[in-house]
Amino acid sequence: MQNTYLTSLIFAFLTTLSVTTTAAPSIKPEAPTPITAQMAKAEQPAKVNLNAADAETLRRDLFGIGAAKARAIVAYRESNGPFTAVDELLEVKGIGKALLEKNRERLVLN
Repeated sequence: MQNTYLTSLIFAFLTTLSVTTTAAPSIKPEAPTPITAQMAKAEQPAKVNLNAADAETLRRDLFGIGAAKARAIVAYRESNGPFTAVDELLEVKGIGKALLEKNRERLVLN
């Protein structure tokens, strides 16, 4: 009786030990990038020189600017000379106040 009890106890111990050693290792999830770090990246827009950027750069780096508006900005600059203020962008056909405000922090004049 004691032998059976001891054998059962050893069997239970070895089974538990076996399961814990052969179980899949726990995988630590990668720590997600904190939201504040993600926001910091989003808040640091690439600066676009309004007087030097070509149409492709304007299209690629500015919000809401497609190929046609980018070409219109370049055409305006070529016919009227360099921009003297970012607000002068409102003179370009298709550029409104909302679009200008979306991009104001991205625009520089050099």
